[in-house]
Amino acid sequence: MAGKPRPQRQRRESRQESSDSMDDNLVKLYRCATVVKGGRRFSFGALVVAGDRKGRVGHGYGKANEVLPAIEKANKQARRKMVNVPLKGTTIPHRVIGHFGASRILLLPASEGTGVIAGAAARSVLELAGVKDVLTKVYGSTSPKNLVKATLDGLRQLRSRKQVEQLRGVSIGRLPGEVDDEPAEAVVATESWSSES
Repeated sequence: MAGKPRPQRQRRESRQESSDSMDDNLVKLYRCATVVKGGRRFSFGALVVAGDRKGRVGHGYGKANEVLPAIEKANKQARRKMVNVPLKGTTIPHRVIGHFGASRILLLPASEGTGVIAGAAARSVLELAGVKDVLTKVYGSTSPKNLVKATLDGLRQLRSRKQVEQLRGVSIGRLPGEVDDEPAEAVVATESWSSES
């Protein structure tokens, strides 16, 4: 039964457009040697992080007999396994600890201009997620694979104020000492100071 050819799906085109805006970073290249009768045979593993620097980030691990195919496989996997990260300006909304295996990473929000204070593996995840100011401290294993996964675990745990309010069904309000984008108190304080003088 010969029918009409199937039309191409639109999803692939939109996926390619969105993937063009993605940046990726090779975190670590692993080389494995297998000893065979004629000598040693090498294979490669690539750990890659991909993100749009606007709150989406993912990681992938690809293996192949050559370097480039391993990186391509890892890239594809990283783009499939994206995580949404809630950001608060240039930093993260609150303190969080990410775990994976024997690795733990503490992520702390930092004031604007601090930069990303982190090791190479965690730095690539945070920068590609769009975080510009953050402090980190690693405990336990410093393996790049474990640290990338622990950092992503920490980023998955992050919740914005709106998400917490929706989950709990309660309005949190403003916390003491909290700085908002539009500080209404600063305007009132300026007006009262000018009226006193």
